Amino acid sequence: MEIVNQKTALRTDNSLLAITHLSQLLTYVTGFGRLLIPLFIWLTTREKVNGMDEHGKSIINFQLSIWLFIILSIPAILLFGLGILSLIVVATVSFVLPIVNAVRASNGESPSYFMTIRFFS
Repeated sequence: MEIVNQKTALRTDNSLLAITHLSQLLTYVTGFGRLLIPLFIWLTTREKVNGMDEHGKSIINFQLSIWLFIILSIPAILLFGLGILSLIVVATVSFVLPIVNAVRASNGESPSYFMTIRFFS
């Protein structure tokens, strides 16, 4: 018996890419989902949607970086008092950048998250 490798063509779905970026904002509504929902969407569709692997990796890297910045800001509150300022910056960036990148994804552009540590490349 011979197994034939059937390659399926990747589909272009910019609306799904935009929804993946916007799903990071679920944490403001439900209290969770910032990392789990984009991770689930990325893992289930990265081999089916054109560009999902790049966008998914950038979202996961961004969310892990945000968690790291929050964890580092909490002791900075006690030590220097500047942790409150850094938490405000992190909260603002974590709200604005998913919206900006959702618009970029709907236009077919690559994601651009600054302040991101590359955990996955």
